[in-house]
Amino acid sequence: MRTVRRLLYADVVSAVVFVALAFLSLFFFIDFVDELGDVGKDYSAMHAALYSLLELPGHLYELAPIAVLIGTIYALSRLAQSSEFTILRTGGLGPGRALSLLMGLGIAFGILTFAVGDYLAPLSERAAAELHARVKGGVLLGRAGAWLKDRQMTPDGERSFSVNVTAAAADGELLGVRIYAFDAQGRLIERVAAEAGRVDDAGVWTLNNATVTDWRGASAAAAADTAELTVDVQRQPSYRWQSTLSANVVAAAVLPVNSMSTFELFRYIAHLSENEQTAQRYELRFWKRALYPLACLVMVGLALPFAYLHARAGGVSLKVFGGIMLGISFVLMNNVAAHVGLLKNWTPWLVAATPSGIYLLLSMAAFSWLVRYR
Repeated sequence: MRTVRRLLYADVVSAVVFVALAFLSLFFFIDFVDELGDVGKDYSAMHAALYSLLELPGHLYELAPIAVLIGTIYALSRLAQSSEFTILRTGGLGPGRALSLLMGLGIAFGILTFAVGDYLAPLSERAAAELHARVKGGVLLGRAGAWLKDRQMTPDGERSFSVNVTAAAADGELLGVRIYAFDAQGRLIERVAAEAGRVDDAGVWTLNNATVTDWRGASAAAAADTAELTVDVQRQPSYRWQSTLSANVVAAAVLPVNSMSTFELFRYIAHLSENEQTAQRYELRFWKRALYPLACLVMVGLALPFAYLHARAGGVSLKVFGGIMLGISFVLMNNVAAHVGLLKNWTPWLVAATPSGIYLLLSMAAFSWLVRYR
C-alpha cells in the first residue's frame, strides 16, 4: 500500500503543481499588462512587475481548488488510460481505499490552502497596497472614504463618534481625517477636521493641523430657547483624541478585505457588531475564508470518478477539459452565491458552505454510480 500511495501522490502532486504554475503564469501576465497602463514618471515597469508578483499568493489561494481538481483529474485519467489504475484495482485497491488515499491528499492540500490564505496572501496583499501607496501617493478609499464608528462613556454622558478617512499613506499616516461627535440624543456637538494623523495601538489619535468646531454652546442655547447661539472654532497644530479604535481596527477598515486573516476578520466583525454596524459582508468573507480549504477535499472527491471512466469514454484532454468546466462552474457558483446571499441577507455560513456541499453530493453520486454500474 505504501508503493500505491507513493505512486498516486507523486502523480497527483506533480500534476497539481504544474497546473497551479500554469494558472499563476497566466494571471501574472494579465496583472502585469493591466499595471502597464499606470506606468509613468514615478511608477515604472519594475514596480508593475513587483506588484504583479505580490498578487500571486492571493491568486494561488483562489485557484487552489481548481488546480487540485484539474491536476487530480489529469493524473487519474492518465493512470486509467495506461491501464495502471485498472491494475491497481485488480490488485486490491477498492473504491473505499482509493477514496481514503485521495482524501488524505485532499486534507494536505486543504491545510496548504489555509496557510496560504491566512498567512501568506494577507502579507502579500498588504505589501502590494503599500507599494501602490508609496509610488502612487497613498491608498485611495473611494469617494466616500472609509467610515468607522466609536462609542464612549464620558462625564457628560454617552457619546458616539463617526470617523471618516479619505486616504492612507504608505507609512501608515491617515489623510483627510474627519471626526464627528454626537450626544445621547443624536445631536452633532463637535467636529474635528485634520489634514493628517496617526493612531497607535492604544487607540490614541494624533492629528496634525486640526480644526475643532464645537456646537455644544449652540445646542445649549437652542435647548434654553435663547437668542445667543455660540459656535467655538479652534485651530490646533496638534490634537489628541482617545478612542477605542486601535491601529488594527483602522487598518482593517482602510486596507483591502483580502489583507485580513481569519482572526482579524473575526475581531473586526466583533467591533462592527459592538457599534451596531452592518457586518454581513465581513461575516460572509469570514465563513468563506474558514470553509474554503474544505473545497480541496470536495475537488479531490469530484476527480476520483474520472479514474473509473474507460479510455474509450474520452481521452485525457477531454477529461481535463471537463475538469476545467467543473472548476469554472464551482467558482461561478461560489461568487454568485456570495452576491445573492449579500443581497438577500441570507445566513453567511450557509451561503459559504452551499457550493461545496452541492459539489460534494455531486461527486459522491457520480462516484457511487460509476462504482456500481461501470
